[in-house]
Amino acid sequence: MLAARDLHVTYPGARVPALAAVDLALAPGELVAVVGPNGSGKSTLAMAAMGLVTPTRGGVTLDGRPIAAWPRRTLATRIGMLPQRETVAFPLSVREVVTLGRYARRGPLAAMTREDREAVDEAMARTDVTAFADRGIDTLSGGEWQRVRLARALASRPALLLLDEPSAALDIAHEMALFTFLRDLARDGLGVLVITHHLNLAARLADRMVLLHAGRVTSTGRPSEVLTSRAVAEAFAWPVAITTWCDGSPQVVPLLPSEVLTPDSSSTPGTS
Repeated sequence: MLAARDLHVTYPGARVPALAAVDLALAPGELVAVVGPNGSGKSTLAMAAMGLVTPTRGGVTLDGRPIAAWPRRTLATRIGMLPQRETVAFPLSVREVVTLGRYARRGPLAAMTREDREAVDEAMARTDVTAFADRGIDTLSGGEWQRVRLARALASRPALLLLDEPSAALDIAHEMALFTFLRDLARDGLGVLVITHHLNLAARLADRMVLLHAGRVTSTGRPSEVLTSRAVAEAFAWPVAITTWCDGSPQVVPLLPSEVLTPDSSSTPGTS
């Protein structure tokens, strides 16, 4: 469905590329999590996947067609995008924001159809924002606003979701609900690419993980293949231990300086 091949992106004036030789693939029904430290190129990868930055080499395809060849309106119906940051210039209501997700399908002047209204209502219900549908977005908490943005992305009923840090500002309950919801969407056949800092949650729910460091893919595969203590410690420049949850998924434990192995140590505290 979505594929990056030998993707290089270098911003004007930059000495080093933001992305270098990145390969990535996303199939229908698959949840792929992209992880890595700040500045590793995760958001650049998301923008390249939407054709919002021009590669210096390689490229991205959607359904085998170069992303730049897709009309923007058609692309907006195929990919639901949740960027990391955005500002809204007008005091819209929650329902009005979610309705914007139907814009690419109905055009700028067309009246809302029954299908449009059903899609908006379904998206709000699935993201738990129906109760405040008539509130102004300027009255929302950070977590509420994040869920409204997700509802807008879902309202277009896309084939693929691309989310950049979707759980930012969410509490534990809504964070868990979000990731299990993404897992359910993938099981329903949607392709889901999520950029996240939540290594442990991604490890439990993602089909595959991609670890980025300094603009390059350092590891890709099943969570147990990607989240090794050496790979994570090198990428994040911090010592970690890897434990295993009861479902078999790896879990990352950042270590205190006093817990780091020394040459005379035989084991790391808290591990077996």
